[in-house]
Amino acid sequence: MRIAAIASSIALLVLVGCEQESNQPTAEAFQQERAVANAHVEARKVKKDSGQRSPSSQIAAVPKSALVEDSFTASGRGMVYDQAALRDPFRSFMWERKMIVNLDAIGGPLEQFDVSQLSVIAVVWNTGSARALVEDPSGQSYIIAKGTRIGKNDGVVTRIDDNLVIVNETYEDYLKKVTKKDIEMRIRRSEGG
Repeated sequence: MRIAAIASSIALLVLVGCEQESNQPTAEAFQQERAVANAHVEARKVKKDSGQRSPSSQIAAVPKSALVEDSFTASGRGMVYDQAALRDPFRSFMWERKMIVNLDAIGGPLEQFDVSQLSVIAVVWNTGSARALVEDPSGQSYIIAKGTRIGKNDGVVTRIDDNLVIVNETYEDYLKKVTKKDIEMRIRRSEGG
């Protein structure tokens, strides 16, 4: 008896469910909405090409057969990518930025400090090419040689002696007059023990 009641309840639910209409959109409704969307796209193209405002009556005047024929898949016809006017979409912005920046303008870590802020720690001068150990204010050490760029004023190491490093700096005044000056950097001797 109980099984018969469950079976009749299920049958009743199936009959009630079949009698109700579905609220889901049909394929025909989708095609109509797509045709309206295509009409809007075409109207915008006409508006853009003619430079005038298109009235809404033009959208309704487009035949339905023309709208269905020009589907979303065919809307890209006639598109041309002009690489001269636009950037490459497959390149990152960071790569383009690196190409624009001049690497010589950036300079090395020793070009961020004034020569007076740097101190000579040691010199190796009895070899084929003399080298010096220079320390910046933060305690970071760098090895320099003749020709190394150093200092904020386009300084270049011109000579390294037994306890001396000579840096040639270029100064430019407000009248664009260029002056060159040799600056001596000596090893600082510690007092005491």
